[in-house]
Amino acid sequence: MPDVRDAYEYCEKLAREHYENFPVASWLLPAPMRPHIAAIYAFARRADDFADEPGLDDAERLRLLDAWGARLDRGGSPIPAAEDDLIFWALENTIRTHHLPRGLFHDLLSAFRQDVVTRRYKTWAEVLDYCRRSANPVGRLVLRVAGHDDAQLDAQSDAVCTALQLTNFWQDLAIDWERGRLYVPLDDRDRAGASDSDLEARRMTPEWQAALRAAALRTRELFDVGRGVCDAVSGRLRWELRLTWLGGTRVLEKTEEVGFDVFNHRPTLAASDAPVLVWKALVWK
Repeated sequence: MPDVRDAYEYCEKLAREHYENFPVASWLLPAPMRPHIAAIYAFARRADDFADEPGLDDAERLRLLDAWGARLDRGGSPIPAAEDDLIFWALENTIRTHHLPRGLFHDLLSAFRQDVVTRRYKTWAEVLDYCRRSANPVGRLVLRVAGHDDAQLDAQSDAVCTALQLTNFWQDLAIDWERGRLYVPLDDRDRAGASDSDLEARRMTPEWQAALRAAALRTRELFDVGRGVCDAVSGRLRWELRLTWLGGTRVLEKTEEVGFDVFNHRPTLAASDAPVLVWKALVWK
């Protein structure tokens, strides 16, 4: 019979096998934190897959997400019989060890459900409310696992996590559009005179560039608001957060550098970025 270490090993394997722009349970994290962050990631990764898995209709996606939430409330199985059981076994141990609020996990699930039923956002308030549930819980959970429970740190973490989520939206605009989703607020689209027909034709017009420049400016402001969280923690976590912040701002820069034409150039971090990011982390002020 497997023990909880096997459950954590499975979660860490899942984290390693999925590409992400920003590090997940990386070697920079303090070693005692890595299994717990991997368990949180595995929970969210599987739920996100339910929202985007090809071949499922919306009703089935919502059913799977509801079932995932019900399993969260039941806790882990004492005798894991499947891979999903391993995820919940590890996660339940993490929740109990670090006294994590289950509400943060339910916030994540509510955002995944929203991805199924909501394809457009009229205002920034609507987009930011989505980010409050889709991204911000992750930062707060990382802080709790690290032993921090502080309102100011939470607020700074929220700003960074929202900025990372928004950066991913602008980077993945073409991918999201193919899935029927658009995260640029319709108010900004209309103010810039941009047309959905141009996205349908995979054209990045001056109007869409104007809308996205405004979105990128707001995103950069959020990175600046949250920067302090990188200095408020210590040890290896400080380096992890600095490099995550720097990586996110670099992806945003690259998106701006290609004129937001993500239909032809999807900006990503490359090996050539690593020395610059490390140097910036070392001279961080």
